[in-house]
Amino acid sequence: MSHLLLINCPDERGLVYKITEVLFKHALNISSNGEFVEREFNHFFMRTEFTGDFDREVLLQDLRQALPAGVTIKLTDKRKKDIVLLATKEHHCLSDLLIRHAFQELNARILCVISNHEVLADLTRKFDVPFQYISHEGKSREEHEAEVLGAIQAYNPEFVVLAKYMRILSPEFVAHYSNRLINIHHSFLPAFVGANPYAQAYERGVKIIGATAHFVNEQLDQGPIIAQSIIPVDHTQSAREMAQAGRDVEKIVLAKSLKLVFDEQVFVYRNKTIIF
Repeated sequence: MSHLLLINCPDERGLVYKITEVLFKHALNISSNGEFVEREFNHFFMRTEFTGDFDREVLLQDLRQALPAGVTIKLTDKRKKDIVLLATKEHHCLSDLLIRHAFQELNARILCVISNHEVLADLTRKFDVPFQYISHEGKSREEHEAEVLGAIQAYNPEFVVLAKYMRILSPEFVAHYSNRLINIHHSFLPAFVGANPYAQAYERGVKIIGATAHFVNEQLDQGPIIAQSIIPVDHTQSAREMAQAGRDVEKIVLAKSLKLVFDEQVFVYRNKTIIF
């Protein structure tokens, strides 16, 4: 089995040597390695994949002793992540993830789909995935979020994915899943935040449209960006046609971002990502 070691800490000379020396001492074999120094804040990042048998606590102790104060170490196995999807009415991102899940292409286990509408229930159940309908009608945002949060927590997922979940989440909700709540936004952030981005793009006469997958934080559409992509458009296309074209970009960008996150290739640092 392959194991993953993710380290970030203040930079100093010899960090790569110190880390690999500890792994060598434990008779472990490195199969891939990547490192990066963020120069503005002098911060070091390293992602290492390795094989071999080891005592987890002893290895972690040796690494902490060798590395600077303030180090963050994550030691995990390469495995599928447990996730819950939130959706509303649009099917394109949800259906793409359900198909990838069915054909073992997602590196995750979809435990449940939760929605504030019943529109996508039949689609979800065709893939033998549980669907939970939690209506927002007649409820305050706080009441509805409390119900949704309770449903999510029953599954204890590692990540929550907003597969076109068209409701703004409160900072209190987001705080439960810091750097574990992933959204697909239907424009090339930071441009055209909020509602109706394709109408905004059409009115501005843009020549490209795109999609952005990002971690959700307390500020609307301002979380650390994981992946982005674009396609060309021109003046002959209406806002509706742009939106239709954009859906293909959205599902591809969301799938790409989830692969990066589930494969432990993403570090979140301040309000941006370092990706290996």
